[in-house]
Amino acid sequence: MKPGFIDKLVERIRFVEPDDIGHYLQILSKEKGFLETIFEAILEGVIVTDPDDHIIYMNRAAGSFFGMTGAENIGRELGRAIPGLDLRSVAREGEVMSRDLEVFYPEHRFLHFYVTPLLSGEKGESARTTVGRAIILRDTTEERRAAEETLETERLGAVTLLAAGVAHEIGNPLNSLGIQLQLLERRLRKPSLTDDDRREALASVAVARGEVARLDQIITQFLKAVRPAPPECVPTDFNALVLDTVEFLRSEVENRGIRVDLFPGKHLPRVDLDPDQFRQALYNVIRNSFQAMGTGGHLQVATACDDSHVWVSIGDNGSGIAPSEVNSIFSPYFTTKQEGTGLGLHVVQRIVRAHGGEIMLRSAPGKGTLFTIRLPRRDRRVRFLPPAHAPENP
Repeated sequence: MKPGFIDKLVERIRFVEPDDIGHYLQILSKEKGFLETIFEAILEGVIVTDPDDHIIYMNRAAGSFFGMTGAENIGRELGRAIPGLDLRSVAREGEVMSRDLEVFYPEHRFLHFYVTPLLSGEKGESARTTVGRAIILRDTTEERRAAEETLETERLGAVTLLAAGVAHEIGNPLNSLGIQLQLLERRLRKPSLTDDDRREALASVAVARGEVARLDQIITQFLKAVRPAPPECVPTDFNALVLDTVEFLRSEVENRGIRVDLFPGKHLPRVDLDPDQFRQALYNVIRNSFQAMGTGGHLQVATACDDSHVWVSIGDNGSGIAPSEVNSIFSPYFTTKQEGTGLGLHVVQRIVRAHGGEIMLRSAPGKGTLFTIRLPRRDRRVRFLPPAHAPENP
């Protein structure tokens, strides 16, 4: 079918003989079926809208990107069929646009999409009008993941090679060492020892057992950092999970004399997450705040949501983080504490990223630190990503 065939046919329809109309309709039907067969077979998503952004065509690939079928959305406004995909907010009518899109449902993925106006009339005519838009979508999730994994591999390459050997060599003697310390403690409790000898021996045992516990924690954190398990996500009451986590740490809060203020948000939607993994991430962040505050600190925990994310903020009035150290705070083995492993916050970042979320922090030396963990909502399908290259000022 030559370019402009439909336009020419419409212009001349009143001159077409009745016997020829059937012939022309057969040509159009064949051409339409041929194009639809191609569009349904390609891996790229194709969406066509009218001038008011109502969907008039959506191929199978585009529907699969957003967990829907094209037939159920024909005639619907694009922004209503796919909440968050409002082209008018990012592109003017008749404008060609290329952007990246983050999709949260039915799978967390990234799409690159290209939008071009559909114009009526022959190319080069001055009176051409916009009759709709064509949207081409390409899945770039694996490309992004591959790039992230490459960076992660470079960062953890050296420690990963040592992980299995170090964990095996150190892990096996820990149980034996713990048993021997228990036996030593029993012997030292015999009445033949003087009180001073007994106190010194028991103090040494307490220190040794504390070091054993610390080594065990290092190994556990190390293995979580280099062998993260994929999250098993289920719809979860976000407020209940956060409040249960804080309640679990109540004894530690009381021992440290820390005041905790809770500000749970109202009407939070359920969130798809792995409760055990996310609870571990919260433990690590809160305990990091405990260590920064010492005793008598003030911890604030708040939850909230907007139209795309649910989040929890954990703020303390501890020592804060120096500006020069902020960019390294999530790096493995980076720590500002004498007894820190340098893996706690790295594990947190891995867990949050595996859930399709992000973790941010604000800190000022001597004033405290605020961590915010954001997770995508179940009922939010997509969000626009910022342009890769912002336009320069003229």
